[in-house]
Amino acid sequence: MTFVLGLTGSIGMGKSATADLFRKLGVPVHDADAAVHKLYRGRAAPLIEKAFPGTVSDDAVDRAKLGAAVLDNPERMTQLEAIVHPLVREEEEAFLKKVSVLSPVAVLDIPLLFETGGETRCDAVLVVTAPASVQRDRVLARPGMTDEKFRAILAKQMRDEDKRRRAHFLVDTSRGFDSAEAQVRSVLACLAGRPGRRHPFLMKS
Repeated sequence: MTFVLGLTGSIGMGKSATADLFRKLGVPVHDADAAVHKLYRGRAAPLIEKAFPGTVSDDAVDRAKLGAAVLDNPERMTQLEAIVHPLVREEEEAFLKKVSVLSPVAVLDIPLLFETGGETRCDAVLVVTAPASVQRDRVLARPGMTDEKFRAILAKQMRDEDKRRRAHFLVDTSRGFDSAEAQVRSVLACLAGRPGRRHPFLMKS
């Protein structure tokens, strides 16, 4: 069975770049964020418009309006997650069914993997990390980012220290691209020939 590797990491740690390294090395990657973007332009749009009127324009979710609708409102955020998360899971399961006969390893790129309990769907978890000073410099260099926004994002994410404690593998991106690629290659070498568990949905007809 395909070994399912969960990939996660806090903002600014280099998770997306690490996911690209796996793709470069021929490993299929499912990007949860990309799946959400696709759903916001497709199946999720009418469901979100029904729950949050006025947040959809031209058959696509207006992320700014939706963000304003759920901002500082945990109940509404829970309502939104109840709509989106099952659809993302369906996309994820379809991805794994497709690659299960093609690749010995598949990666699930999920930003809030631990926060949403997604690690239970993986055979192992890789956490992308970097020193806090490097993380801060990277994030504050982004257009429109402020200290306040950065702190608000961190408040919604599990601490890097806690993620690292729960990880099976780590990739430190602070030492450059070549080092990160070497670390990814090392992880794949470690997983070579290691079967994943039989995920129930993969056994469905």
